[in-house]
Amino acid sequence: MATLSDVAALAGVSISAVSRVLSNAPSARVSADTRSRIEQAAQSLGYRPNFAARALKFSRSEVVALIVPDLTNAVFSELMRGVEDEAHERGYLVLLARAEGLRSGGDAIRRLIGEGRVDGVLMQVGDSTSDDDLRPLLDGDAPTVFVNSRQEGHTGSVILPDALAARIAVGHLAELGHRDIGFINGVPRADSARRREQGFLSQMADEHLTVRDRWVTRLGYEPAQGRAALGVIADAGPMPSAIVVANVNAALGVLLEARVRGIRVPEELSIVAIHDAWPAENTWPPLTAVRMPLYELGRLSMTAIYERLTAGVTADRVVDAALPELVARESTIRLPSKS
Repeated sequence: MATLSDVAALAGVSISAVSRVLSNAPSARVSADTRSRIEQAAQSLGYRPNFAARALKFSRSEVVALIVPDLTNAVFSELMRGVEDEAHERGYLVLLARAEGLRSGGDAIRRLIGEGRVDGVLMQVGDSTSDDDLRPLLDGDAPTVFVNSRQEGHTGSVILPDALAARIAVGHLAELGHRDIGFINGVPRADSARRREQGFLSQMADEHLTVRDRWVTRLGYEPAQGRAALGVIADAGPMPSAIVVANVNAALGVLLEARVRGIRVPEELSIVAIHDAWPAENTWPPLTAVRMPLYELGRLSMTAIYERLTAGVTADRVVDAALPELVARESTIRLPSKS
């Protein structure tokens, strides 16, 4: 394995110059020609930095942990891609983990930070994540940025324009002539669910549409909870002609429950989901969805934790590099006009 000495000898410079250039140290004041020789020498020799030694020297591992509720959830794939692309450009690696690692007193997080394995944490809070689960991050010293949620008393988050997404969904249905619109939401404690409900209510008011309590549920984002939510609405009496579902995974459950109950989609019930993922266009009927800027959320989240680690910058941000976008498919239909 090539060493710094090997690279220095081939490039004809000192070992310290090689170390500064290859670690992107601010003190690496060398000419463009010298930098090019060092980089070419390192590449030709197949030099790989010793990350363990670097972590000891600079008290940094240049690794961040990205914690999400479920690594198999299709919604998180674009988020993870955005985080990894931004991390790569900044010379960082990303360690993926499930939220269950926070449990058992948060030992996993304490070990990752305490043993120098990661420099900071990007945390996507799930429905089942409790306040006790978050306590090690909120009370500890681990630099943490929350992804699409804000925690009381903690500064450092990046969120989506969730209210706007719900507005777009309601506006689409209203444009199709729907007046009776329901809303299947996440659990009340979910920060994103509160923002989406705010957007739903605001757009319903702007469209001069009545919100009926029996058509609004707050059971969660998972398919089973989507099924249960449609069951609650169907059992409560006359159905709405359309429903906004605050998460595409719950919308898949709504579709299944509609089929079980013999409710035809979209002829009897139009459905719009917030979030778009590959299952949405591969179910039947394909789901109309509001595509969220998850890739941009990932990149901005990684930027936020990087700035926290390198410059001490903490802030609460909203993704504005891209906006939610309606993807019209076959789960929504225009109502016939009344003569």
